[in-house]
Amino acid sequence: MELIVLWDIDHTLIENAGVSKEIYAAAFATLSGREPTEPARTEGRTDRLIMHDMFVRDELPVPDWHHIETALAQAGEGRLDDLRRRGTALPGVHEALTAASARSGWVSSVLTGNIAANARVKLAAFGLDSLLDLPVGGYGADAELRPQLVAVARERAQRLRSVPAAIPTVLVGDTPRDVEAALTTGSGIVAVASGIHGPEELTAAGAAEVLPDLADTKRVLGVLESFAGH
Repeated sequence: MELIVLWDIDHTLIENAGVSKEIYAAAFATLSGREPTEPARTEGRTDRLIMHDMFVRDELPVPDWHHIETALAQAGEGRLDDLRRRGTALPGVHEALTAASARSGWVSSVLTGNIAANARVKLAAFGLDSLLDLPVGGYGADAELRPQLVAVARERAQRLRSVPAAIPTVLVGDTPRDVEAALTTGSGIVAVASGIHGPEELTAAGAAEVLPDLADTKRVLGVLESFAGH
């Protein structure tokens, strides 16, 4: 049974307790010389799109992506202690990731709107980075739109882990954008109502399987197994 499992990070694996929005604000201030007029709008969007919209909303020229990514990484690298002090890994996450990483034939990585550097900081804050195959992941620097990250992660799994192209992929995430990314790319979806979107909203977005959280490891693994190729 082979499978590519791609986990969202914020509000699926961890609660960042507002640190994410502080990172975006700090990067914006570094690049513009002033604070943003409004907090970043996140909800499953990529860093490329989040930062672009912040500059457009404040009627400022959008810097080159290279400069934005550098500013985001600099803002994120000093936040490890803030994350550990204020945030938390969500219930069952360590157990679910440990179980998925031990499955023969499974590649367990991330699909996240965060740039890779900040994804690693967020995961490392709670000891989750070693439980995931991070080089295979799809990250916020790779594309503007979340569905495009699925192809990136699949290609990396094929190239770096010699995974056959036909192996099924399943996304685990907490927003309608995670559901959309799965449905538009032919991937499975396990929606988790651990963020601001409730079960009804995730079901309405098209998720056939919605869990309250990842606390029940046996159930999580059972659902993932249902997507695996035989």
